[in-house]
Amino acid sequence: MKRRVVITGMGAVTPVGNNVPTMWEAIKNGKNGIETTRLFDPTRQKVSIAAEVKDIVFEDYLEPKEVKRLDRTMIFGLIAAKEAFEDSKLNPDNFDHDRFGNFATSGIGGLWTINEQVRNFYEKGPERVSPFFIPNSIVNLVAGHISMKYKAFGPAISVVTACSSATNSIGEAFRYIRDGYLEIAFAGGAEAPINDTGIAGFSSMKALNFSNDVNAASIPFDKRRSGFVMGEGAGIVILEELEHALARNAFIYGEIVGYNATCDAFHMTAPDDQARGITKCMQNALKDAGIEPTMIDYINPHGTSTPLNDKYETLGIKNVFGDYAKSINIGATKSMHGHSLGAVGGIEAIITIKATQEDICPPTINYEVVDPECDLNYTPNVAVKRNVRYAMSNSLGFGGHNASIVFKKYGGQ
Repeated sequence: MKRRVVITGMGAVTPVGNNVPTMWEAIKNGKNGIETTRLFDPTRQKVSIAAEVKDIVFEDYLEPKEVKRLDRTMIFGLIAAKEAFEDSKLNPDNFDHDRFGNFATSGIGGLWTINEQVRNFYEKGPERVSPFFIPNSIVNLVAGHISMKYKAFGPAISVVTACSSATNSIGEAFRYIRDGYLEIAFAGGAEAPINDTGIAGFSSMKALNFSNDVNAASIPFDKRRSGFVMGEGAGIVILEELEHALARNAFIYGEIVGYNATCDAFHMTAPDDQARGITKCMQNALKDAGIEPTMIDYINPHGTSTPLNDKYETLGIKNVFGDYAKSINIGATKSMHGHSLGAVGGIEAIITIKATQEDICPPTINYEVVDPECDLNYTPNVAVKRNVRYAMSNSLGFGGHNASIVFKKYGGQ
């Protein structure tokens, strides 16, 4: 018998707020977190804007020694995990740590460390490369550091699927708990890709928006769109088996009821031009949840503001939902917090959970020009009140990775 899985803790560090309540208020109110970059000198770059985490003092959350030694990605992950764990009100003395897993991940890992230490090697020689270079670079140390801090002795598995990483992380944690292998798990992602190397790399792929207009750069589904805006941060949740949560009288934010992942097997960076992969992914997630397509009220799409992604994700939604597609509120929140790669699925999962909890569909801000090929209800510019019983969050990653999760409003046993 499959067990029910609920969300009992949430933590976030984002360009629009450094905790979940602040972030959610900003998202509901359509706050734009995109600004001219402060993290590096952009004068040699085509892109000078990004969605950066702001006004955060790492030492308020972590020991100074940790802050000095750890990559920015790991720091974001630990801060979000700290909020999620404290929010869950788990008592470390009152649960089985062998049944406590960790699926936190990243799409790239410690890009700040890689950027810095490769420069050290070429400018100063091999003896000046830090002993922390490798541990701070590899993706799995996001989960590794969190597990060490909270004594999560169960599996620590970092799923790396580019921009789908955090969504796959949450989905795989869901399956581990649902199928009886764990009682509790961290899940989500962290990423810190905003530096000169990261921006240059994505610019050379022509993946980023080059307008440098903060109000017209991340504009998902708008006809003017031409690329995404780089973001950073972390979104981490605590998943828990329902009876385990009820036994300790935990507050429950919502329930995960369906998940699926597919691959386009089509191109390194471009989505399948028939939207077959994302179509099948959403269909299977709905089947896993045991619900009809007409029961979905809100979708947080991948919605990157790139021409092909938005076009083919729209096609996939129409393939799955048919005529009902236009009745769904679709809110592309990357218009506010940018695209934080392997972390963004965690951030957007929290937003989607809050949508079901508070019956609010977040907007797609700065939406002005309708694209005939993107002709659904993208909840333009202003959040909408609506009963959100079921909601879906989609993520699509380079390599053709697709992931979809279905969340349900928690209404008791």
